[in-house]
Amino acid sequence: MRVKICGITNLQDALDAINTGVDALGFVFYADSPRYITPLKAKEIVDKLPPFVQTVGLFVNENENFINEVCSEAKMQLAQIIDDNDILDYELLEVKSVKVIRVKSQKDLKNLNNDYYLLDAFVDGFGGVGKRIALEWFEDIDCSRFILAGGLTSSNLKELNNYGFYGVDVSSGVEESKGKKSKQKMIDFVKEANEIK
Repeated sequence: MRVKICGITNLQDALDAINTGVDALGFVFYADSPRYITPLKAKEIVDKLPPFVQTVGLFVNENENFINEVCSEAKMQLAQIIDDNDILDYELLEVKSVKVIRVKSQKDLKNLNNDYYLLDAFVDGFGGVGKRIALEWFEDIDCSRFILAGGLTSSNLKELNNYGFYGVDVSSGVEESKGKKSKQKMIDFVKEANEIK
């Protein structure tokens, strides 16, 4: 199972995450988030990363120009996009992207096309509050293109066994405080994720 740790704000957390074996690091370009990072600061971190780690920029209801500019400046390889009003023209993006669906009910999981999606529980704010999607909503659904986020910790990952999720995305579940990761929590999380089928 692939693992992304989101909300990276400093180089040490990034390196600690990589050393646990994560596949991707997420950087939040949403100014109201306690995990917000400037494109320049993100670039300074990315420039010091080893190879074979994907960098992901998180965007909330931004336009194509902003996403393109930030991804270029910060060296993001993938844009993770919340587009609540469905106004973004994905054809105009100059970077690969994955759409975030903020799941309110089981019907939000129906009739999706064959793309990869990141699924997070709907909350009134954006991100990192630890709310979970009801797992029973995924029964009898092909989850092989879903990246699950929201309320995940090393202690509840076992519940994902046999659903076949493509990956998981964690932020608050591996933090000491908002914007600061716990090395031990990241180690524990990745170890548990590697045992999920």
